[in-house]
Amino acid sequence: MEKRRFLEELIVLFWLFVLGSVIGYLYEMIVVLFQKGFFESRQGLVYGPFTPVYGIGMMVYYVVLNEMDTKNKPKVFLLTMLLGGVTEYLCSWIQECVFGTISWDYSYLRFNLNGRTSLLHCTYWGIAGILYVTFMGPILQNIKKIVHQKKLKIVTMFVVIFMVLDIHISCMAAYRQFERKRNIEPENEMDEFLDEHYPDEYMDRIFANKREKF
Repeated sequence: MEKRRFLEELIVLFWLFVLGSVIGYLYEMIVVLFQKGFFESRQGLVYGPFTPVYGIGMMVYYVVLNEMDTKNKPKVFLLTMLLGGVTEYLCSWIQECVFGTISWDYSYLRFNLNGRTSLLHCTYWGIAGILYVTFMGPILQNIKKIVHQKKLKIVTMFVVIFMVLDIHISCMAAYRQFERKRNIEPENEMDEFLDEHYPDEYMDRIFANKREKF
C-alpha cells in the first residue's frame, strides 16, 4: 500500500513539474513581449513549451508546503521566497558548471546574489507561492482523485518517456555546442549527429537568452 502511495506521489510530482514548466514558459514569453515588444523563445528544452526551473520550483513548493498550514500567508510568502531563490540560484550554478552558459544574470540589480538571483526575483517567487497555495489546491485534489486510474498511469508513462528523452537530447545538444565553441572536433557518430541536427543557429534560436559565462 505504501509502495502504491509512493508511486502516486511521484505521478503528482511529475505532473506538477510539467505544469510548472509550461506556466513558466508562458510567463517568460509574456514578460519578454512586454519588455521587448515581440515574442522570443524562452524554452528550457529543445522540444516543447517547457522552462524547467519553474517546474522544479513547483515541485519544491509541493514537497515543502504539502504538510504545512498554508493559512499563514506571510509565512508562506517568506518560505517560498527563500525556496524559489535557492532553486533559481542552484539551477543557474548547475547550468554554468555543466554547460559553461547562463540563461539569466541579475548583476545589474541591487541586492543580487552573484547575479543568479536577487531580492526582486525572490519576491516574485514569494508571490508565486501565494498564488500556488491559493489556486493549486483544487487542481491537486482533481489530480489526486484520478492518479490511481490506469489510463492516467499509461499517459504518464508516455509523457515521462518523452520528457526524459527531451531532457537527455537537450543536455547533449547543449554540451556539444559548448564543445563546438571551444573548437573541439566531433569524436563519434553521436557528435556528428548533434552537429548536423542541432547546429549553433538552431540552438541559439531556441535558447535565445542563453549566453556564455566567462
